[in-house]
This record gives sequence, structure tokens and C-alpha cells, in this order.
Amino acid sequence: MLIGDVARRSGVSARMLRHYDTLGLVRPTGRTGAGYREYSGEDIRRIFHIESLRSLGLSLRDVGCALDDPGFMPSELVDDLIRQTRERIAAETELLTRLRRIGAAEPAGWDDVLQVVAILQALRSKNAGTRQRAALSSVEEASVPVEALVEAALSETDPNVAGALRWALAQSGDGALALLAEGLRSPAAEVRERAVRAVAEFADGAATALLQDALASPDIVVRRYAALALGPRGAADAVPTLIDMILEEANDVEAADALSALASDPALADQIATRLVDCLAHAFVASSARRRLTQALADIPGTTTSRALEELSHDEDRAVALTATYILGMRDAR
Repeated sequence: MLIGDVARRSGVSARMLRHYDTLGLVRPTGRTGAGYREYSGEDIRRIFHIESLRSLGLSLRDVGCALDDPGFMPSELVDDLIRQTRERIAAETELLTRLRRIGAAEPAGWDDVLQVVAILQALRSKNAGTRQRAALSSVEEASVPVEALVEAALSETDPNVAGALRWALAQSGDGALALLAEGLRSPAAEVRERAVRAVAEFADGAATALLQDALASPDIVVRRYAALALGPRGAADAVPTLIDMILEEANDVEAADALSALASDPALADQIATRLVDCLAHAFVASSARRRLTQALADIPGTTTSRALEELSHDEDRAVALTATYILGMRDAR
């Protein structure tokens, strides 16, 4: 069969067939009297084999090895192709995401496009200072898609940059909350923590509701950050978690401050004092925890607290008694 017929039947161009001949991949078995290439049935089968292997992403060199080397082992090559394909898909997916984000920013001209691209690239910089500047500039200089800010906030490890990103998100509006809610359900503990801390920066009712839901999270870190944020918002359901934090010496000073903020409501002050006193009465509570609980009573107003401190000033634990006496003196002075 002549080269033109082979090209029509195989779908491989005559030019490519000549290239295969030059490389030694498919050499026609014969020649006509006029010197034209003449392909046998075996040659055509080899052409189809080559095209099949090329469809998997093999280079022509690898195709030649696969067909001609008797000791060729395909497993390593296939594994390498899988790795390369995954890398290519990841790169294309990243590009698609970037293009979608630029489109979501609705740029009015190329200057806007370039500005958004510059900030998106800066958010991915290896330099923490560059990322921080990008987070701060995202609010004033360009309309950066909220998805990019959320992604950056949920992956940021530098505390200063993370703070800037949380601030930027809080300026972006409620659109970020739905994405942060997904972050709260992440299988990665560090992502859940970053998500709840970002939600805490929002002051609206939607964020408060999300934080209240987070109080039921199986992740204790998420529950604690949610409780700390809910205290100043007057959410009474944060009280048990805050008291547990004091007991366990986990951000206990911040937890006591949150309880103090809640106790500004007279209806809650006695409830908080009663819970603290109940914890103090338990025999299993360690001496150090009892001191922290006593200290937490300092900023809880009301008669329940005053009576409790009076009793604690005579406590068998000298450190607790001294702490209660000191607090009573301060309250009397006020």
C-alpha cells in the first residue's frame, strides 16, 4: 500500500509517516519500481500501535522503546504519565480558577485586569510582607474576588498576614461567610481554626449565628474561638465553654474577659456567678483551677458573686482565700 493510501486509511498525514520513517519508527517494508514507499499489513498495524501509544501522552522516543525494547516495562512509564497528567490538570485548574476570579472582579479595562492579577500573585508570594501588603491593598486598590481572599486566609500560616486577611475579609461583606462556613467543616483542623477566627471578625447577625452553630462543633478549638467571639455579643450559650476554658487554662484570661462582657447583662451576671461557684465546690477541681475561677469572679457584678467571694476569703486553700480577699477589697474600693 502506497503512502497516500496509508495516510487516508490511518488518519496519519503523509508528512508524519515520512517523519516516522526518518526516526526509524515505521520503515516501509518495500519500495515500488519507481521508488515509492510501500507499506505492508504489518507496517500499518505498527502505525496504529504508535498512534494508540501517542494518545496516552507518550513521546515518540518512548513509543519507540515500548515497541522495540523486549525488556521494556510499561508500569514505570505509566506511573510517570499519571504524575505528569495530574500536574498538568492541577496547573490548568489553577489557571481556570485565576481567570474566573479575574472575570468575577468585572475589570473595566486592562489596567484593572493587571491590577487584580498583581494582587492575586502577591497573595501567593513566598514573602510574608508581600502577602500582607496584598491583603491590605485588596480592600482599597482593586476588587479582588472574595474567593481568593478566603482561600488565602484559610491557608495562611503567618500570624500578621493572617490578621490582615481576616480584616480584609471583614470589609468584603457577607459573601465571604458562606465560604468560611465551608472552611468550618474542613477535614483539616488548622483550616477550621482559621475559618472560625475569620468569622469572628464579622460583626453582623449572620456571623453571630454561624459562631453559635460552631459552639456545637466536635472540634474543641473551634468551640473555644467561637465562645470567645460570642461573649462580647451577649450570647449566653457561650458561658459553659468559657468556664471550661478557665478550668482547663485554655486562653483563660480571654475567657474571663468574655464572661465579664456577658455579665454586663444583670440577668446573666447571677447565672455566671452561680456556675463559677458550682465549679469551685467540686472536689475534683485542682487548686490552680480554683484560683482561676476565683479570679474570674472579680468582674462579675451582683450579690451572688459578693457572697461567694466572702465565703472564699475563708477558704482552706490559702491562695484562693487571699485572691478572694483581694478581690473583695477592690470591689469595696469601687
